[in-house]
Amino acid sequence: MKCPVCEKGVLKKGNVKEAMFGVYLGNFPAEICTKCGESFTDKKTTLAIEELAKKKGIWGLGKKTKITRSGNSLAVRIPKEIVEFLKLKEGSEAYIHPENDKIIIESGA
Repeated sequence: MKCPVCEKGVLKKGNVKEAMFGVYLGNFPAEICTKCGESFTDKKTTLAIEELAKKKGIWGLGKKTKITRSGNSLAVRIPKEIVEFLKLKEGSEAYIHPENDKIIIESGA
């Protein structure tokens, strides 16, 4: 079968390492494109990955937030679910830096 993403490669059976938000979920069977490397899992596997992510407490951690003004700076609010998952505390230090088109915030914890 031709890859629906790049339309150049062919899908071959293999295994993919799945991780979400830096948390390893395991190896799973998938169809993998020989050209672009994109992987596709069947419905049963996708549901298993989702269930495992829920058990590990990482399902739904990706959130949208607003950038607001705080004095002369801009501020980003960290949603409660992420605060709890990372065990962040008010007043603790963090390191922030740009990476390509992203803002990376590393907790000092």
